Amino acid sequence: MNDIKILIDEQSIYKKIDEMALQIQNDYKNEEIIFLCVLKGSFPFTWELGKRIKNNNISFKFIELSSYGDLFESSGNIQIKNDISDDITNKNILILEDIIDTGNTLSFLINYLKSKNAKSVKIATLLNKPSRRIIDIPVDYVGFTIEDKFVLGFGLDLEQKYRNLPYIGYIEN
Repeated sequence: MNDIKILIDEQSIYKKIDEMALQIQNDYKNEEIIFLCVLKGSFPFTWELGKRIKNNNISFKFIELSSYGDLFESSGNIQIKNDISDDITNKNILILEDIIDTGNTLSFLINYLKSKNAKSVKIATLLNKPSRRIIDIPVDYVGFTIEDKFVLGFGLDLEQKYRNLPYIGYIEN
């Protein structure tokens, strides 16, 4: 394994999450929001963001999707591995994603949630990688826009490892 270089340090991550929480809190006022965490990588971001929302009625739901055929490239074939069981009709859904790459997974998820009659579907992502985008999707809240690097830490993994790093790093090839 090559050395992991720090791309975004822990302090910068928390500062950005503070800013995003304030914006989300203001946008939703006192409306109920379902924070839909896309497992597994989005869990740290979801938790930290949720702790910072003060004036909203938030519930947490989880969904697990899979699109990665090998370690570094999406297969493009989206599968629901763990679905939400609750009725989301007329609910505000905020999808929480660790990183948006091609847009394939989120495009699939947005359509899926709309088919379940959600009141609104918005996206918050910690990392945005627009240079890899294949499907143009609306991203409502973006933490950091990054270059095309393979990143890990703060929920992002390499073979299910390194999720627990407190920063976001990358591996130089």
